[in-house]
Amino acid sequence: MQIQVNTDHNVHGGEGLATYVKTDLENSLSRFGEWLTRVEVHLSDDGGAKPEDKKCVIEVRPAGKQPVVVTHHAATVDEAYAGAAHKVRSVLDSQYSRAHDHKGSPSIRHMEGPRNPEEVGVIESETSATSSH
Repeated sequence: MQIQVNTDHNVHGGEGLATYVKTDLENSLSRFGEWLTRVEVHLSDDGGAKPEDKKCVIEVRPAGKQPVVVTHHAATVDEAYAGAAHKVRSVLDSQYSRAHDHKGSPSIRHMEGPRNPEEVGVIESETSATSSH
């Protein structure tokens, strides 16, 4: 997994900030290591008068899938990065689980149905009796 950190000229932190971000992402995204080909982080300061003018955009590229992009605005660069990192982990957890964990789970087609056909009638009559009250 290749990690690239980009900052605009208004963001201060230099190589120390880039090293911190790379190390943090390597640790927090390690379970997706073989699945992700590239991670790009863009830190910027919009320079406006708004209190949340710092922005972090993280783009991850899962192998064979469309890129995933998350954005977070905050008052500081650290908060913007932390928010975006949390969002990207959430999205990746969801996508990775859908892509990899479904094969070991039972399908609805293989679930056991009622053993006795009369059980279906009992359940339906109980449901209709409770819903008519």
